Amino acid sequence: MAKESFDKEIQFLRMLVLTSGAFSRQQFAERLGISVHTFDKTIRRLKDIASSMHQQNPQDQSLEFAQAIRYSYYDSTDPMLLFLFRAKSVKESESHRISLLLGAMNDQALTAMELLDMCCSGLHADLPMPDEKTIRSDLKYLEEVGVIKREPGRRPYRYRIQNDLVRSLSDEELVDLYDFVDVMANTQIPSVQGYLLRDGLKKHLLRSAARPHAVEPFLYKYHYYSRILDEAHLFTLLSAIRRRCKVRFLYFSPKSEQSYASKNTNPLFEKETGGRPEKTLPLKIVYDHQYGRWYLLAYGREGFRKYRMEGITQIEEAEPAAEDWFETKTNELTEKLRYSWLIDTGPPVTVRVRFFNPQGSEPNFVKERVALQGQWGQIVLEEEHSFIYEITVNGTTEIKPWLRSFGSSCEILEPGQLRRDMIAEWKEIQSYYESV
Repeated sequence: MAKESFDKEIQFLRMLVLTSGAFSRQQFAERLGISVHTFDKTIRRLKDIASSMHQQNPQDQSLEFAQAIRYSYYDSTDPMLLFLFRAKSVKESESHRISLLLGAMNDQALTAMELLDMCCSGLHADLPMPDEKTIRSDLKYLEEVGVIKREPGRRPYRYRIQNDLVRSLSDEELVDLYDFVDVMANTQIPSVQGYLLRDGLKKHLLRSAARPHAVEPFLYKYHYYSRILDEAHLFTLLSAIRRRCKVRFLYFSPKSEQSYASKNTNPLFEKETGGRPEKTLPLKIVYDHQYGRWYLLAYGREGFRKYRMEGITQIEEAEPAAEDWFETKTNELTEKLRYSWLIDTGPPVTVRVRFFNPQGSEPNFVKERVALQGQWGQIVLEEEHSFIYEITVNGTTEIKPWLRSFGSSCEILEPGQLRRDMIAEWKEIQSYYESV
């Protein structure tokens, strides 16, 4: 993904969406653990990014940034917070340099030294001139993310844009490919890379004189904006799991009063952070589709731990772990999660539930939903007006929202404590609707 992390912008946008601009500058800065001055700089940067992504809508640029986030993201087919990934969080000099490199390699394959000469002659005089090491670093990054490819042959190596696929397809085939990517990006996880691929295909189609309505066949309403932001760390963690590497990060729990802390780079202004430094071995990543949250399951000094991805900042890889030890801990975690509805590792308990069939409804949507979402649970008894579903899970905390979502179509039979808890919750809900 991005060449540099953008933890501050991620937490900033998360708070902006959750609070809908209700916080003052001072409250916002305190919650983020930054100064008001840094808050102002961040919002100026995000305004610049947002305006550059929506140049075709000049009337939107006059809106305050908080107002744009608050009102326009429901009206857009794109998740607005995705613009942070499009911006890539690269420095201005890097942005200009990489644009020049890609433009030069679009027509022909070039060596690093040829690209260096083109950059030095094409960059604005106010921007710093790159050296050979910088150009080779850019080429390595672009090759790693699959944007360019190195042509076979001897040194000096030549590089070109990797766009063989789109060049080999007809316009009709490109539209079909765009439709497929559009559906997958909006319905599958992870989705950020799919959105970026969709945008690239869309620009290519519009450049080739495709009609605008031909590339907008579907409309979606995006619900989980936090999920998009958390994908910034997803591929870093997946890479660490594949390579069996430990990771370091600063963690802010959901109960923490702060959600971000700037790095203490100046010893004269060093201050205590509200986060907790962690060093752990990542083993598994779990996505909760009900709340749109990512979780990291890992092993450290305190044993197995669970982290909400939204609280992870300043992540970086550490030393690798021994292969046999990694396999042992992975197997132990798998056994602990054997009866987990999501990530609960508590003691197993058997839950018995009576579901009532809807009257006069064919097909039986309640039974179909239980069969689809009920995981390894089974229907153990069927009657004319109802059926009994049974499942063994680690604790009842995680399955409770699913059961509650069935409303009056569901009755908890066992365990007794879960039944009493649900009765108390429904009585509390009923009290909200008493006549005033």
